[in-house]
Amino acid sequence: MKAMPNDPDMLEEYDFSKGVKGKYVKRYAEGANIVVIDPDVAQYFPDHDSVNEALRSLLPIVKRHAKKIAGQLR
Repeated sequence: MKAMPNDPDMLEEYDFSKGVKGKYVKRYAEGANIVVIDPDVAQYFPDHDSVNEALRSLLPIVKRHAKKIAGQLR
């Protein structure tokens, strides 16, 4: 098990010659929930837990609004 000179984490035995570039890109995009927050907003949210807590606090308002709109569409 000899490491490659330009990348010590890559071993000579690794063979990517039959690899397919972008094989899982679509699946990743469908399952990833990545949101980029603007810097002026991000300064108030130090981590993902604080963002989730803030969004959960808004859920009752969103649900009420959704019910109101659904009632108007009937």
